[in-house]
Amino acid sequence: MFKTRRRAQQFLVEPLERGRGAMGRRGYGYGRAIAPLLSLLLWHLCNCNCRAELNDSTLRLHQYRHHMLNDTSVWSLAQSVPLRTDKDSLEDVTEAGRHGAHLTLTRSSVIYGLTELANTSNVNAVCLAQLKHVQRGILNKQPWAMKVLDASGSKSSGFIFGQNYWLGSREVCRSVQRPVGITLSRNYERVMHYGLITQQAPFDMDFRVVYLRHSSPWQVEIKVMSEQILHIGLCLPSSCQSSEMKGLTSDYVTGSFADNDIFEMQPEVLYVKDLKLRETFYDRLSFKLVVASVLATCAFMLCAQQLRVGKQLPPEGTEGEGAGLPPVESELWRALHSMLKWHPLQDFVSCYDASSNWQKIFARRESNSRDIPLLNGLRSVCAVFILIFHVFWYMYFTVANKTVLISYAEQVFFQYVSSAPLLVDVFFTISGFLQTYNFLRNTKQMDAVRQNGLLANAKLYGKLLFHRYLRLGPLYLIVMGSVDLAFAYIGDTSVYHINERFDELCTQHWWRNLLFIQNLFDHREMCLNWSWSLACDMQFFVLANAILFLYAKRPKFAQFATVGGLLATIIWSYGIGISHKFEFSFDSVYATGSLIYISPFVRVLPYIVGSMVAWCLVERRLQCELSDLQDRGLWHFCLLAFIICIYSTVKRDFGHLITISLFVLGRVIFSLSVCWMIAGSARGRGVWWSRLLEAPVFQHVNRLSYAIYLLNPLVIALVYGLTNASTHVDPFMLFVVICGFTMIVYLASVVYSMAFEVPYSNLSSLLLRRPCKPKTT
Repeated sequence: MFKTRRRAQQFLVEPLERGRGAMGRRGYGYGRAIAPLLSLLLWHLCNCNCRAELNDSTLRLHQYRHHMLNDTSVWSLAQSVPLRTDKDSLEDVTEAGRHGAHLTLTRSSVIYGLTELANTSNVNAVCLAQLKHVQRGILNKQPWAMKVLDASGSKSSGFIFGQNYWLGSREVCRSVQRPVGITLSRNYERVMHYGLITQQAPFDMDFRVVYLRHSSPWQVEIKVMSEQILHIGLCLPSSCQSSEMKGLTSDYVTGSFADNDIFEMQPEVLYVKDLKLRETFYDRLSFKLVVASVLATCAFMLCAQQLRVGKQLPPEGTEGEGAGLPPVESELWRALHSMLKWHPLQDFVSCYDASSNWQKIFARRESNSRDIPLLNGLRSVCAVFILIFHVFWYMYFTVANKTVLISYAEQVFFQYVSSAPLLVDVFFTISGFLQTYNFLRNTKQMDAVRQNGLLANAKLYGKLLFHRYLRLGPLYLIVMGSVDLAFAYIGDTSVYHINERFDELCTQHWWRNLLFIQNLFDHREMCLNWSWSLACDMQFFVLANAILFLYAKRPKFAQFATVGGLLATIIWSYGIGISHKFEFSFDSVYATGSLIYISPFVRVLPYIVGSMVAWCLVERRLQCELSDLQDRGLWHFCLLAFIICIYSTVKRDFGHLITISLFVLGRVIFSLSVCWMIAGSARGRGVWWSRLLEAPVFQHVNRLSYAIYLLNPLVIALVYGLTNASTHVDPFMLFVVICGFTMIVYLASVVYSMAFEVPYSNLSSLLLRRPCKPKTT
């Protein structure tokens, strides 16, 4: 560059020097004045050209064509595309700068370390050539190669508290393949290289994630699933196979990575994910079943709409039927209308009427004397708090500071979130209370059970079980299929390691969920592990109906069985808790999940308490004459007991005997407080806060509570799985995220409930209303 400047100055000044003698004093003065200006102008032009050459040289260094660089035959033959040797490619960098940059990048950059280790023994020829080209591009600071370096992950701070996500940037890697969709004016001076926006790699690149299991003693280990999995994002040539990258990464982590590993990670490569959806996704049985169910539901809804319109048409035989429609549509209209004249089909199709089902979901109904309006608020509030808990739970697998998240959960302010699983006992208490309350108040059914023989009661028992399954099963099964598809999708395309592969578990153990017995197995093998409470509820329903049938025939036996069950579950809980040294810490709760948390033998306690209170209320007609002051005092006392039980886990390091005692006795008190609220509402009593729970808005939320319960983990896990970067937990952002998830789950619940819950509830009611045929002799 400097030689060029000197030549330009000589070219301008020498003619002026030769002309001095011939020029007069005046001409010499002009030449003396003009020469420095022209010299300065020419120097500035040379300098700008040189700098432009430096900025744009990377666009012209290797003007390979994409089809040549991606062609295996070209890359595999050195004579076809002359590749620069390592010695020649580093001539543009000074010896000191080359050595320093090389050492720095080898220590700090995973992608550069892989390019350094790549050779013919661990990668194919095309991959090797392209990796070396990336290495030269990084050392020569070509914009496309710098984007590759920046897109690939490297060691991040925060490792001690759980930062295992060295993901880099998936978006930057995409920009290596195509220009960034941004327009910048050239009218403004910028220090950036414009090649960062426009320049593309000379061969195809894609983003992949390498997953490694570390065993560092310098990271807080909470013992909750996949917390020791390192995620390293890499922008790699498409010609490099994932299996080759797995072996190359193994060589890297045992070599230069281990030499600079201050945290003693000792990582072991597990697998490499290319983040591409496999072709077998559309061949999954769940995909076919879900699509078929959606199409069938849409067809039934259209038929219901046609039936509604058909009732407004003129009588058969008039010209109004099909008038104004094209011939083909008119024939289809008439055929569908005539088919729907069969009354049993009309009744069935009417269950799918979208307009009617929409009104049922959003309708506001006045309470009568047989209603317990407090139940709407209790179910709704508990469903929302369980949703919030699931936001925290699934966030655990994506945040970069897991330890801080757990510390939040143990703080007093967030105790209502971390204790949200206790709120499942509210649902069990309500189910036990209503099951017994409704059965005992149905005098017609009680008389039938007393008069029937064994076979007739078996039929009645089966009928009750069938209608229970009909109301719960369809939505449950469609959500199970949706979960299978969602986790198969994020399992292939998410940057995160998905520990709970429900797509694999549901394929193996779907029959357990079909029979509602999934909670009888290890919680790590469950399809839809949050559905354990639904399985418990179904099992309790089966058991409670059997005892109630026995009560109608042999009251004393049923009472002994109920009291014996209560004592048995308390003894069982103490035995399991003491033998496994149960504590309220998260690691202990997770480790004993199959034995305590999801076990029906432990969880049946609030169901029995609710049933016993309902029996006392109906059969014994316990009526306490209390003054208004005493009544309000008991209401507030129950609320205080409810809150104390929620916050009883704020201290989590009690001895295991005290812990299991709090767990058992606290749940008894918790259930009794809920029962008092339900019984008080049934008698028309209450205080200001119970009136809030009886607000009409909770009628609507309560109708969606089952769909919210089933869908919220699916929605939350899917959204987290589709993100491309981990985040840090922050209380304010948590509030915003919770509000967003609540709205998304609510909207999804409206759709799912209207399509797969309300129609089958209508069908159950239709079958119950159908008159039985009289027996003939």
